[in-house]
Amino acid sequence: MRARLSRRLFLASGLALPSLVRAQSFDTDVVIIGAGAAGLGAAQACVARGKSYVMFEARERMGGRVFTDHSLGAAFDAGAYYIHWAERNPWADIARDLKIETMDDGALPRGAWLRFEDGARIEAAGRRNYFGEISRRFDDEPARVPDISFTEHVADNPDLLPGVRGMARMSLGEEPERLSAKDYARLWSGDDLIVPQGYGTLVSRFGAAFQLHLSTPVHAIRWDGAGVEVTTSKGTVRGRAAIITVPVSVLAKGGIAFTPQLPMRTQEGLHGLGMGALSKVGLQFSGHRFGLSANTNLWDTSRDGAGVNFELWPGDSNLVVALFGGDLAREILSQGDAGVVAALVDRLARLLGEDVRGAFVKGSVHGWVNDPWSLGCYSHALPGQADARAKLAEPVAERLWFAGEATAAVDGDFGPAMTAGGAFLAGASAARAIKF
Repeated sequence: MRARLSRRLFLASGLALPSLVRAQSFDTDVVIIGAGAAGLGAAQACVARGKSYVMFEARERMGGRVFTDHSLGAAFDAGAYYIHWAERNPWADIARDLKIETMDDGALPRGAWLRFEDGARIEAAGRRNYFGEISRRFDDEPARVPDISFTEHVADNPDLLPGVRGMARMSLGEEPERLSAKDYARLWSGDDLIVPQGYGTLVSRFGAAFQLHLSTPVHAIRWDGAGVEVTTSKGTVRGRAAIITVPVSVLAKGGIAFTPQLPMRTQEGLHGLGMGALSKVGLQFSGHRFGLSANTNLWDTSRDGAGVNFELWPGDSNLVVALFGGDLAREILSQGDAGVVAALVDRLARLLGEDVRGAFVKGSVHGWVNDPWSLGCYSHALPGQADARAKLAEPVAERLWFAGEATAAVDGDFGPAMTAGGAFLAGASAARAIKF
């Protein structure tokens, strides 16, 4: 017999169990798995509907891949950074309600943009910019973009390939041959906001209003009864339905055992999606700025387009934030945190000189692809699998709902996918759709 989640645990969190629910042997109406943007959106919608919920989070903190790191003195967003398409993103409204400052990305001060190739400075003059053509191919008529890889989509013009590689690796964190052009083309665009205090700070402030159990990973879900039985590291709870906001890579690799197995269509949805390796590393320096102004960007690339972007002194801090993705990220991250920091300091020293080593203080690594609770930065459809999101978004037996950035949609439009705003919308939509 499985151990029940103790009533003491419920009472400690302030969750009351209505007599009607107890009489029907349910502990709660909804079990929410994951306290990132999607889980918090689901919790808010449950409260609005007057439904009880229990929310479990495997990490020791809420927020998921939206996290503001304060370990280096100045804060930096280690995961999501932009409130994309802010004119309809729920986090923009939440920030306004909480009186947390946001800024239009276009109003931010800009420093120099310096490009290096294999360590040598490349002057902008004389270099042809192909990004206008790339943008036209993906953005002008999204509905006509085929469900083929990025590389196939530009195969008729090899000159576009370096730009497409850079876009794929630095925007989605993945190699272009593994990305569906159709899936990318339908993403929404709009105004971008940043949160000076940190996007993760915003999410944490909002999430403080909700009850949850931290450091409580979910191991198994039974869904062959009247509701669901969810087994965690601290016991088991029964609910009428479950909203599962766990990233797709974790689910695809069996991070949660389902009994019975998930339907084939749901499994096809999971395995039709991948997760990129976009990573961020913060590097703290003692104050030496090597003659470069705040918000200067160094783009250090190899001839095949794999590279690292260093943003120097963002917000006039003493930090350098390194951003990199694709297979280069996987290679760098394979060295362990100490090796990652050493490799990036070496790379920066080749660009700016040996003074870099003397001024370096410490680093903080966020390789989401190695994080056991995410196994990637965010989802993308594989070539030929642009319908995977729709398959995964379909409820299972009206009691399992997969909700997150991977299934974010409005009226069947998956434009908000891959974003914290989309994740919030997906969680809220799932909570509103559950029939009680």
